[in-house]
Amino acid sequence: MTISVRLSDKDTELIKTYAEMNHISLSDLIRNAVLEKIEDEYDLESYHKAIAEYKKNPKTYTMKEIKEELGL
Repeated sequence: MTISVRLSDKDTELIKTYAEMNHISLSDLIRNAVLEKIEDEYDLESYHKAIAEYKKNPKTYTMKEIKEELGL
C-alpha cells in the first residue's frame, strides 16, 4: 500500500536528514515511528486499565506467592 503525506520543506529536510544519519530509509523511519506511536498509546491505555483495576482491588502478591500459586 502507498500512503502520501504532505510535509513542509523544512519538515521534509529534517526527516530526510534524520533517516540518513541513522542509515534507514524514509519508509522504514516513518513506518517505525507510526507503529511505535500506536504501541505507546496501547501501552498507556493498558496502564490506565491496570491502575483502575488495582484501585478497585489493591491486593498485591509477592513473587513467592505467585510462584506457589502457579506451581513453579
